[in-house]
Amino acid sequence: MDAATTISPAVLILLGPPGAGKGTQARMLEDKFGLVQLSTGDLLREAVAAGTEAGKAAKAVMEAGDLVSDEIVIAILRDRMAQPDCAKGVILDGFPRTTVQAEALDGLLSENNQKINAAISLEVEDAEMVIRISGRYTCAGCGEGYHDTFKQPVEDGKCDKCGHTEFKRRADDNAETVASRLSAYHAQTAPLITYYDGQGVLKCTNAMGKIEDIASDLESIVGNAMS
Repeated sequence: MDAATTISPAVLILLGPPGAGKGTQARMLEDKFGLVQLSTGDLLREAVAAGTEAGKAAKAVMEAGDLVSDEIVIAILRDRMAQPDCAKGVILDGFPRTTVQAEALDGLLSENNQKINAAISLEVEDAEMVIRISGRYTCAGCGEGYHDTFKQPVEDGKCDKCGHTEFKRRADDNAETVASRLSAYHAQTAPLITYYDGQGVLKCTNAMGKIEDIASDLESIVGNAMS
């Protein structure tokens, strides 16, 4: 590679309804490719804690009980993607959620002559989501995801990743709330599939199988997207 040639950090997006396994797969791709998983919820909390300008703006909005605007989220994302650990690239988990946010993300990337390498849709059946969501829980220490049926710790009651012994479940991870969350996904986020298909970067994978099989499919997709 000559001195004038540079490789832009990869930008990958994971799409899929609640419970599709985006977080679990993103962490596995982090380890495999040296990427950084960026979850908007985590980014907001980190920016508020760090007291950045965007974080202060987000804190004021949240304390007022309002939703953080797309502009603030983009500003926080801009700050985070500029950090040295994102040099190889990022996996966006939970953003964008709408085509308006997707357009804003395109604008952010264009500032640094970057682009979306792949938007990967994890395709699942709605009925399966009830089982997946109601059974999932996470390590209270590192956030590693587990499931009552599909993925239990190797040693009962102890996180495989960090050894923590406390776990937590989201209050809304129950069958009663799944229908409304799926409805919101289909109404707001599913159109992103059409959006990224139009850009020629959409990739789809069947996310109904075993975690390791899905991971293998995603490794192939991401490897090709980054080459």
